[in-house]
Amino acid sequence: MTSTSPPGLARFNTAEAGAARAALHEVCASTAWGSRVLDGRPYAGVDALLAASDAAMAGLTAEDLAEAMAGHPPIGRPKPGDPASAREQSGMSGASDRLKAEMLELNLAYQEKFGHVFLICATGLTGEQMRDALRGRSGNAPEREREIVRQELGKINRIRLTRLAEGGAAA
Repeated sequence: MTSTSPPGLARFNTAEAGAARAALHEVCASTAWGSRVLDGRPYAGVDALLAASDAAMAGLTAEDLAEAMAGHPPIGRPKPGDPASAREQSGMSGASDRLKAEMLELNLAYQEKFGHVFLICATGLTGEQMRDALRGRSGNAPEREREIVRQELGKINRIRLTRLAEGGAAA
């Protein structure tokens, strides 16, 4: 990415604080993350925005991560009426009924073990790849899984922020 300021980033940099905060909330439901990214405005370019996002993500507490995860639907069940959710989970759209049922079962077991939805940057992944990741990560210790979730959220935030900066919808 270049450090030039695309139209969406220029709008974000100059937006009223409430509007900018709302756009950031569409990217990530963590209030702490949003505040840190908002406080860094104006950004000279997309790279600076993404670096601020990464730094904010690294500083999130377990409670902040839980707040961020609460904004994500389970894999295989995108939020109704949310085109970003549907787009990001498009790898499940053509999944067989068997795979969808397996994902539901695995998601429930994961949620029971970890206390939150399975979170993965699903963009570009097939349903089978998501299932395999879910299977593999279900055996993690909670501390390890929390750090993987932090990494996955960071990837999702980068995709969504890039879209916002390019002038598209935030999420």
